[in-house]
Amino acid sequence: MKSDSEALAVFAPDLFAGKTALVTGGGRGIGKRIALAFARLGSQVVIAGRNAETLTAAGEEIAGIGARCVALTVNIREVEQVEDLLSKALRKFGVIDFLVNNAGGQFPARPTEITDGGWRAVVDLNLNGTWNMCSRVGPLMAATGFGSIVNIVHIYALERGAPPFAHSGAARAGVVNLTKTLACHYARKKVRVNAVAPGFVDTSGLREHEFKPLQRKDFESTALRDVPAGRFADPDEVAAITLFLCSPAAAYITGTTIVADGALSLGNWTPWMEPEP
Repeated sequence: MKSDSEALAVFAPDLFAGKTALVTGGGRGIGKRIALAFARLGSQVVIAGRNAETLTAAGEEIAGIGARCVALTVNIREVEQVEDLLSKALRKFGVIDFLVNNAGGQFPARPTEITDGGWRAVVDLNLNGTWNMCSRVGPLMAATGFGSIVNIVHIYALERGAPPFAHSGAARAGVVNLTKTLACHYARKKVRVNAVAPGFVDTSGLREHEFKPLQRKDFESTALRDVPAGRFADPDEVAAITLFLCSPAAAYITGTTIVADGALSLGNWTPWMEPEP
């Protein structure tokens, strides 16, 4: 099915026909848009997450475009739940060709305000949860001689510190290194492992869970001043990079993290002269 998004319009509508994609955190935001993008290109889709209500709604939306989809609840921190998720997915579709580890989360807090419990919760979700998925799906892909894993991280895992997100930054930096290690391990099995590091992405989660708790009405405009592109990313732009990394066009790309941040990671320019409007 053709997409209305310019970012996704470049892909052939049957690019992933007969393939199966599993997207964690697939009930809303970036994850849902990635799942919808796979579905529009012919893939069967498994969406997984903790919120049954949002998963059900997303699953109905995906089914509404004519794709086969199953929505399954899971807490990726729990190994038993991950194994149950994979068992159900394999019973439904028989194989997992693509894994997108999008599930994650954090709360803004100064490093001195993060409790031990809060630190463990965020690291367990973002790093250990990703490991729980990769460590179980990777061997399945290796056994078939085909697969692509894409880990969604964040620019602050790479280029700059993020004082409000010390816990998440440390965890996602771990995911970046894990991505490289698994890429080396699985390369000869034709299983590729890459990551995408967005900056600010225009989702309700950005505003509700990251901006709103800071209680600053001007935070969005302040944040945009740090983005030379002058705007936040559209979720479909992150989805497009994810699809590319799963496509035959990226067959020789593995162990790489693609940055999509509108030049945020380059830092502020020296304001002697403003860039062209």
